[in-house]
Amino acid sequence: MVDIKRRRRGGEQPVVPEPEFTSYYGRPVLNAPVWRSPDIPGYLFLGGLAGASSLLGAGAQLTGRQRMATVAKTGALGAVTLSLGALVRDLGRPARFLNMLRVFKPSSPMNIGSWLLSAYGPLAGAAAASAVTGKLPKAGAAATAGAALVGPAVASYTAALLSDTAVPAWHEGYRELPYVFVGSGAAAAGGLGLLAAPAGESGPARNLAALGTALELVAFTRMERRLGMVAEPYRSGTPGLLVRAGEVLSLAGLAGASLGRLSPVLNGLSGAALIASSALTKWGVFAAGKASAADPKYTILPQRQRLQARAGEQ
Repeated sequence: MVDIKRRRRGGEQPVVPEPEFTSYYGRPVLNAPVWRSPDIPGYLFLGGLAGASSLLGAGAQLTGRQRMATVAKTGALGAVTLSLGALVRDLGRPARFLNMLRVFKPSSPMNIGSWLLSAYGPLAGAAAASAVTGKLPKAGAAATAGAALVGPAVASYTAALLSDTAVPAWHEGYRELPYVFVGSGAAAAGGLGLLAAPAGESGPARNLAALGTALELVAFTRMERRLGMVAEPYRSGTPGLLVRAGEVLSLAGLAGASLGRLSPVLNGLSGAALIASSALTKWGVFAAGKASAADPKYTILPQRQRLQARAGEQ
């Protein structure tokens, strides 16, 4: 029993206890996301890596860094292939992915994402094949440009996909989450370039990693401040540990890349740290969303606050 009376200065004053949100007749307020781990977090991470790597590959080709361009293009193809495989595995069978291509529905992030992957995959494949074999350079250059054009959308549309759900930590972060995902993907692509390309050609990868890390950290910080109590899952429990570990690794990787500009060993370690930081961020965002859906207060309290704010405006 909750004692609703408190003795104060010789008298008794009724105090309404803070409500404890658990469930409604034993049922959750929201249905938990049916997406599974590691399939969907891997899909989020690999899609960002693929899209940003295509940008890096195009930039490296324009500046005459052929080995860097080859690393980025093949990395983009490998990442998008694994990303698509993770998505199909979560869906259960390939036919479900193909069914989404029967219509074009701009209001559905999942439908738009399916079309983006269908367009991006062949472009990334043609760009990588031309880079590795050296054949059809003009066609390869056109595919590289096309993949670089579609790449940012591939890296960011998964944020719109999450924000389009009713999951509080995802839905309320709709303004900043795309920037977080693009920044995270750019950091991962820069890390791949630092890890696998020659140290003498690592300048664009280092710059992309720095830009991506800055964008991710600034957007995440702003999102946490704006969301208030809804951002608690991003700071506590397992999701909080994942997010903070990602932040530490991103800063460590960026510092290492800046200090060891011509050191293959330090570049490789820094690249691995940046890739790991991006993966941890995506896993942390995924886990935070599931945690926020499981706790009714993250759904109910923001709704009450919005209703009170509207009533105060009238």
